[in-house]
Amino acid sequence: MTDTVRVAVGEDDVLLRNGVVRVLTDAGFEVVAEAGDARELLAKTLAYEPDVAVVDIGLPPGHGDDGLRVAVELRHRLPMMGVVVLTQHDAPEYALELIGERFDRVGYLLKERVGDVHDFCSDVLRVAHGGSALDPSVVARMMQPRKVPEQLALLTDRERDVLAAMAQGQSNAGIARSLLISVAAVEKHVTSIFRKLGIAVDGTGHRRVQAVLRYFATQRE
Repeated sequence: MTDTVRVAVGEDDVLLRNGVVRVLTDAGFEVVAEAGDARELLAKTLAYEPDVAVVDIGLPPGHGDDGLRVAVELRHRLPMMGVVVLTQHDAPEYALELIGERFDRVGYLLKERVGDVHDFCSDVLRVAHGGSALDPSVVARMMQPRKVPEQLALLTDRERDVLAAMAQGQSNAGIARSLLISVAAVEKHVTSIFRKLGIAVDGTGHRRVQAVLRYFATQRE
């Protein structure tokens, strides 16, 4: 990395926290704060204002969703900071609460699936730089609503696959690799998704974000 990315890590399991810190440090990140409970993490992160925070959901003192509460609070109070939740909870409702109304600078990764150090560090880096990184299994559950709204029903199965990959934070090239199709085909599907969801060109380049948020919004209804 050309510019050092500063990170705060919140995890109550000392061995796991040390492991995460070691992985990030070896990859060139600068870990500026560590915490074993939610209150300490909130205080330290607000004090140091790192580029990204890696947070466990089940932090003390409650061991319930205190870490998620802190993650949501940090996204509100430090909107330019990335937040990556690293958890064992395959829970779309947690991910949706974390995302809120902003699909930038956010990650939701399952501990059991973070086996590739390079991929994990790439996800953290992408979130720190304004992108997103969501676990595929969580996104898959989000993409299976009990009742598909009329507007979303216009999407084909392949377009939903592309939208799911977009939700994970993948680029067009990444989507093409994962779905075994050409980049040109991905671009056509993305254009079709924008058209069917009524998302016009606005000059901001945020149409991908709008598309994903448009879909996730239906999960809260």
